[in-house]
Amino acid sequence: MSRVVVINVVGLTKSLIGNNTPFLKKWMEKKSFQYIRPAFPAVTCTAQANYLTGAFPGGHGIVGNGWYFEDECEVKFWKQSNKLVEAPKIWEILKKKNPSFTCANLFWWYNMYSTVDYAVTPRPQYRADGRKIPDIYTMPANLRDELQNKLGTFPLFDFWGPKAGIKSSQWIAEASKAVEEKHQPNLTLIYLPHLDYNLQRIGPDGKGIEKDLSAIDKVCSDLISFYEKKNCSVIVLSEYGISKVTRPVHLNRVLRSAGYIQIREENGLELLDAGESAAFAVADHQVAHVYVKDQSKISVVKKLLEGTVGVEKVLDEEGKKQYKISHERAGDLVVIADKDSWFTYYYWNDDSKAPDFARTVDIHRKPGYDPVELFLNPQIKFPVPVIGMKLFKKTLGFRTLMDLIPLDASLVKGSHGRIQEDKNEWPVFISDIPASASEIESTEVFQKLLSKF
Repeated sequence: MSRVVVINVVGLTKSLIGNNTPFLKKWMEKKSFQYIRPAFPAVTCTAQANYLTGAFPGGHGIVGNGWYFEDECEVKFWKQSNKLVEAPKIWEILKKKNPSFTCANLFWWYNMYSTVDYAVTPRPQYRADGRKIPDIYTMPANLRDELQNKLGTFPLFDFWGPKAGIKSSQWIAEASKAVEEKHQPNLTLIYLPHLDYNLQRIGPDGKGIEKDLSAIDKVCSDLISFYEKKNCSVIVLSEYGISKVTRPVHLNRVLRSAGYIQIREENGLELLDAGESAAFAVADHQVAHVYVKDQSKISVVKKLLEGTVGVEKVLDEEGKKQYKISHERAGDLVVIADKDSWFTYYYWNDDSKAPDFARTVDIHRKPGYDPVELFLNPQIKFPVPVIGMKLFKKTLGFRTLMDLIPLDASLVKGSHGRIQEDKNEWPVFISDIPASASEIESTEVFQKLLSKF
């Protein structure tokens, strides 16, 4: 049976492949290149679900990296259960055709309780004393110890946060090779996030992005060469391209000013009470889901948002159908930013009232995506001793807040989520599969992968 490896180089676009990526440039010239028309929204979880099921969000239910769970009245981001994907995945279809088919998933999302044969995904330990300990979840369970005994503990703080960098992608690449050496899966899915970090921090034109391109090119060179020597067919793709942005838009502050947001105050700090709010936004990069409690107010809220600077379009029920995102999890309205803007989750008007988690890396507690977590607060004059003291206190068992993240959304210089006008900012599909067109839909990736078997 065929053996296929799909390397997901997050943020990779044709415009970034060049002198700073000599290996990828030369490798691409020998292959078939196609643009992928971005998933909508063009974010990690939706794009990957489109690729692996061949369905749009209206069919598989992954309407973003997170959404409002109405039965719990809570916003939840970055959940891990594969059962949230409401459509058959490619490995399930291939297993039905051939029971001996095997699949390894290295860090693609919704990688817990899945039907793949080998799974590795980030899963920190949250200790009762408040510490967050780097760790992974694997299937089978003993794979966790095998990998971390061989490669060291997964570098969680290099995977996301102010320290995020190449080490996490290098670790994932080495873990993939270890799984290949022992198990030889028929399909291997690999996630390399490195470009995602500085493309958001400094933007695609930012000074220093050349080093990031060179770093990921070296990882790809090693990984692709390794798999090709194993007679595997290698495919390189990406989920989205990251575009330059200059304007953060605070939709929840707009809704709050209009009287729609309900706030609960605890210890002098403000918490968004989603269950009591008449309308609120779940921000996810350049797209936001707006949930409206009183359906008769939808048109009024839509008009308010359409008049907000930085908003390009507001989708109602008909618009959601056109964008193939009509699903019960989606907001009553779906808001799209213009090309220069992105949406924050901020709902407070006074930073002194911001919740304690706002200044920390806390992807599960925040009611929206927060790229400002990639920055260390520039107002901290001596960050090294400050961080060292906080870590020392945690080591001793004391609870202490890692409040190191700024509240300055203007720091972010790159974003994604909308469908860009320039195809050179679209995700890519590079393979040995003959191409009959210059571009494919995100859902066609599924058929492309299926054709390899």
